[in-house]
Amino acid sequence: MEYKIEKKSAPGRDEVEVLGATYEEGKPEGEELGKWRQKLRDRNEKLKYLQTGERYWYGKDWYGSEKRKNPA
Repeated sequence: MEYKIEKKSAPGRDEVEVLGATYEEGKPEGEELGKWRQKLRDRNEKLKYLQTGERYWYGKDWYGSEKRKNPA
């Protein structure tokens, strides 16, 4: 894959090199790409996957906007 490097002006400096788009155009092929349930072996792996993705709600050390680290 060939990366496109662009030169742009930056505040307080002259020109800098910036990496351009790094994706390959096209659409993913195959129906199995989005089926995460079939990729995990058992119920515990599925729960771990969901809890990792939803750590905002399930995490003990994660403080979202509704939770406070130190109570008022």
